[in-house]
Amino acid sequence: MVSAALKDAQSLFTPVTVYSLLACAAQFAVGYILAQIWGRKCSGTDRWVLVWLFYDAIVHITLEGPFVYMSLVGTVATSDNIFAELWKEYGKADERWLHSDPTIVSLELLTVVLDGILALVLVYAIVKDKHYSVSGDSGGLTAPASPSPVPPVLTPTPPPRRARVRYQAMVDVGKWPLFTLLGAQEVSRIRQACVFGTSANEAIYITQDDEVFVFGLNCSNCLGTGDSQSTMVPKKLDFLRGKKVVSLSYGSGPHVLLATEGGELFAWGHNGYSQLGNGTTNQGVSPILVSTNLQNKKITQVACGSHHSLALTHDGEVFAWGYNNCGQVGSGATANQPTPRRVTNCLQGKVVMGIACGQTSSMAVLDNGEVFGWGYNGNGQLGVGNNGNQLTPCRLAALQGLCVLQIASGYAHSLALTDEGLLYAWGANTYGQLGTGNKSNQLSPVHIMAEKERGEGEWPAVGSKRTRENTEEAWHRETEIVEIAACHSTHTSACKTQSGQVYMWGQCRGQSIVLPHLTHFSCTDDVFACFATPSVMWRLLSMEHDDFLTVAQSLRKEFDSPETADLKFSLDGKYIHVHKAVLKIRCEHFRSMFQSHWTEDMKEVIEIDQFSYPVYRSFLEFLYTDNVDLPPEDAIGLLDLATSYCENRLKRLCQHIIKRGITVENAFSLLSAAVRYDAEDLEEFCFKFCVNHLTEVTQTAAFWQIDGNMLKEFICRASRCGAFKN
Repeated sequence: MVSAALKDAQSLFTPVTVYSLLACAAQFAVGYILAQIWGRKCSGTDRWVLVWLFYDAIVHITLEGPFVYMSLVGTVATSDNIFAELWKEYGKADERWLHSDPTIVSLELLTVVLDGILALVLVYAIVKDKHYSVSGDSGGLTAPASPSPVPPVLTPTPPPRRARVRYQAMVDVGKWPLFTLLGAQEVSRIRQACVFGTSANEAIYITQDDEVFVFGLNCSNCLGTGDSQSTMVPKKLDFLRGKKVVSLSYGSGPHVLLATEGGELFAWGHNGYSQLGNGTTNQGVSPILVSTNLQNKKITQVACGSHHSLALTHDGEVFAWGYNNCGQVGSGATANQPTPRRVTNCLQGKVVMGIACGQTSSMAVLDNGEVFGWGYNGNGQLGVGNNGNQLTPCRLAALQGLCVLQIASGYAHSLALTDEGLLYAWGANTYGQLGTGNKSNQLSPVHIMAEKERGEGEWPAVGSKRTRENTEEAWHRETEIVEIAACHSTHTSACKTQSGQVYMWGQCRGQSIVLPHLTHFSCTDDVFACFATPSVMWRLLSMEHDDFLTVAQSLRKEFDSPETADLKFSLDGKYIHVHKAVLKIRCEHFRSMFQSHWTEDMKEVIEIDQFSYPVYRSFLEFLYTDNVDLPPEDAIGLLDLATSYCENRLKRLCQHIIKRGITVENAFSLLSAAVRYDAEDLEEFCFKFCVNHLTEVTQTAAFWQIDGNMLKEFICRASRCGAFKN
């Protein structure tokens, strides 16, 4: 028996087996080396993807390629080489590998040609940071050949590395890629806006003169234009012209609800479950006035679930309609509700102040701070202590004694904010959207972002009891929450503290953040623009500021303002209006200039001839905003200015922009600039880029326009790095 086993092992472990295993190892090693060489600028994750793609391409070309060749010029059985021996081993299991079976050969031919080439295309895409989209017109993969103000498809793709880099951009609708389709003049007219849709590819906005426009994909007629056509050019909804919008919400059907200042309610879009409230299941191709059971009712707020709708009246009554499979309409049954019907039961005689919808759940907060929930509760999103569905409103007993001011619902989780600035969360937690530090669902509200417990050693070592009380008060101000944010299209949560800090958690760009993460944003809307999936708006975004402007916002607003400026710079026949006091505060160069012994101190207009208008304007704007908005080529001139004016922070920002925008075509020009302006870190970066792309760089016009001394220095330095070894 032992000898038989040894014989079987020997027949299994043949020289061909050894060669195969060694070949696989060698192929993987080659793939790994190529990934490290070509993916040195990629992330660690991308490099491992490159390893697999290189390995995949090598296997198809070097292993399956010979099989195809042998099968086309003969057969594996009649061939005599190491590859034939390997495929003969396959033939022992299936003789079709030996005799050029048409099915096998055609499949292998497709695998080699298509899969192998596709792997290399994906390698190129990752290395070159290309972004491809599926085009509805062509049905295939398309890549924009050059930057264009109008992308080839409605689903926006991230900008390439050569795009202009903007730091700490202002909060506006431009944060949402869809609005890049509009011109600056049109964007400046927007007063309110909302981005929605399963891919954040539909938008509605209201202008300063109360005209309503829509554009995007138009899934299920959710644009309300009267037809089913997509549009990249905004279309006006004349039916809503002049009606001031006070509340807007969208469902994932999708359908849209809109309430006007006059208390009217309009609906349009998907209506398969009567979520438009007009008593039918016909799609609403244009805005429909919802009036059944709402006569003499003034609607102040609307909310949409996936396929159901809520409306809140001025008198604090809640009306619901649409899909009701889990009781989300609150009628006490599970039959769909075709027209608005008042939600009573436990809400009878009570005044509701706010409403919110999850995908298939509903929430309401009363004027006394009590919270009620009804509908689907499989993940505990109603917060009633169990996971059973509720067909009528049920009070959240766990919040008794607390006065809730605001509620917000995500896909299957909920948030509540109390009058003391405390935040509670409950429901689904698969992505950490509750912020509890884990991914366990919560059937009852849990207090999150609680003030940290501090030991004695963490308080000031010197000072009285009063000092500690002051510190506690300051700490409370830092952590007191004034706004919460969530929407049923995402698993993302956010909040804002009294001190202006914005936190986010949950599903953020594919990552699961299980604890509130402090961001650099100034409002919760930015969280959803930059990190939510899809990047929809969690509320109707208003461009109007209800609050006073901060110092930073005021300075930004007054840059290049002729009304308040007391000085003008003249460049290339153009003026830039500034304020002496701001320049003296922000820049040592100007502080010295505006002294009595400088002639410039007495001038109202200062001529500048050593820098270009775009460069000098960008510099002055930086002093007002801390923003830099220039392409890499212009950033060279700004780097020169920053060096001349000893502005080290601006110098670092310029270097960062140049690094992000370096290409084969401009690499040598950027290297020359780095040497000229004594930017050592940038010089080292550009030099390494040039060496790593030596063949391509030496064929560019910039390389041949360089002066002889620098060219000699580059060649000597590159040779010391081994760039010219055979």
